[in-house]
Amino acid sequence: MLIQDLRVHIYADGADVTGLLELNRNPLIRGMTTNPTLMRKAGITDYERFAREVLEQVTEKPISFEVFSDDFPEMRRQALKISQWQGNVYVKIPITNTRRESSVPLIRELAKSGVKVNVTAMLSLAQMAAVAEALDPAVPAVASLFAGRIADTGRDPVPMMREALVLLRDRPKTQLLWASVREVLNIAHAEESGVHIVTVGHDLLAKALKMWSMDLEDLSLDTVKMFANDAASAGYTL
Repeated sequence: MLIQDLRVHIYADGADVTGLLELNRNPLIRGMTTNPTLMRKAGITDYERFAREVLEQVTEKPISFEVFSDDFPEMRRQALKISQWQGNVYVKIPITNTRRESSVPLIRELAKSGVKVNVTAMLSLAQMAAVAEALDPAVPAVASLFAGRIADTGRDPVPMMREALVLLRDRPKTQLLWASVREVLNIAHAEESGVHIVTVGHDLLAKALKMWSMDLEDLSLDTVKMFANDAASAGYTL
């Protein structure tokens, strides 16, 4: 199967403005996400200026921006402000604050107000069940389950993703997102599990676009050439 034939929607995950805008022009990329950690790594110092610069060109594809407060009233204020930036904006709300206090009451309030939320940093089905109950069936939303971090603990995330889809069956406008992709194979895992969205970092996305379904014997030859070139460049002798 060609990468453009996948049912799962590929979203670019990053905060590099040039990269985001370039990927926005690629029809394979169906949406975008970012977060404060990616923004800090990219050297972003003015949150709103960064967002508005991106939104000048990303006018149709869904894009998620995250609140950064750890206090629920301030989180709510930020969410309402971000949601008004543009019609294609989703507001990322972490499933808890740093004190492990649940964000579900805020998620419920925002959803009932018509705010399109992207609930992030979820790693358990209990969290997903609570969020599914809180979301409004009539309001578009995204539920992000961090499959890559789940896999880091030695657990297979694919069965969890399938169970999460069942939990969301009464929320037809909520899309399940496979987050924290670690390797190109995870895109195939996301497709296999039936989720709606998979987020892929810019570097890994470039690798996927280059190598997806590459002929394995051609790749074998490339590998042999790499070893030969490196040995020659090093000037090894025996």
